[in-house]
Amino acid sequence: MARPTAESVRAAGQLLPVHVPPTAAPELDDPRVSDVDEWGRSERTRRLARTLFAPMYDRWFRVEWEGLEKIPTDGGALLVANHAAAIPSDAPVIMHGIETELQRPVYGLADELFKKVPVVGTLWSRAGGVLAHPDNAYRLLRQQQQLVLVFPEGSKGPGKTFDERYQLRRFGRAGFVQIAMRAGVPVIPIAVVGAEESMPMLANLTPLAKALGLPYAPVTANMLAFGPLLGPLGALVHLPAKFKLRVLDPVHFDVPPDQPRYSRSKVMDEAESIREQIQDALYDMLRHRRSVWSG
Repeated sequence: MARPTAESVRAAGQLLPVHVPPTAAPELDDPRVSDVDEWGRSERTRRLARTLFAPMYDRWFRVEWEGLEKIPTDGGALLVANHAAAIPSDAPVIMHGIETELQRPVYGLADELFKKVPVVGTLWSRAGGVLAHPDNAYRLLRQQQQLVLVFPEGSKGPGKTFDERYQLRRFGRAGFVQIAMRAGVPVIPIAVVGAEESMPMLANLTPLAKALGLPYAPVTANMLAFGPLLGPLGALVHLPAKFKLRVLDPVHFDVPPDQPRYSRSKVMDEAESIREQIQDALYDMLRHRRSVWSG
């Protein structure tokens, strides 16, 4: 039987199949419309934060580092420091110093309290804050090889009154050690002097804190010093205490990563050893400090 021609098909009122030559699939655009990463961190926001914080860092706190070269320029590491000030000043100082000196981003783990506060929670995430959770820390350290900052004292550190300054609280349940072991990264202890005096808490209004669902409700020296001049904003202004930070030797754990569990006694012993190292460093730094304001 003869093959039908195009003319005969058109005469019969039938449609001819149209042959479309194959073309390469178009590349998909990056779906993100900003520089915000999966953790909510924005490098543009961090750059702005560094610009705004630089005068505070350089001229108000006059920050000095010792042993900054012990923080690796690549690979994951868990930074562990003492924590203080009613509105903590140590976290921005540490993050700013490392990012400007080593050009490495730092992700700070913090309680979900920050995340819940409208506007503040978003700004906190854009500035590098991440909800403190073992899975978040593991992904940042093991899979993404980032620097992660954690304060094992938690809210008990900033919640200390002035007469308890530089007396480290227990490091919780030592979860930070287990995370570092599982991720196969070192812990790098950092001793911070100056934060305690930048916003010393004179009293804790415990009933008010409980009523508001807060870890503490501080009455600070800053309120008394700046309140008459600046009103409520005076409570947010830190005193110009001299900051000194000492980076201690990295702590490596002789255990394989990614184990389902680690010896509880070893985890607790390592955490206590790190706490004692930071405490001893603080006492040594305080013995050599001439003045709260000049260092």
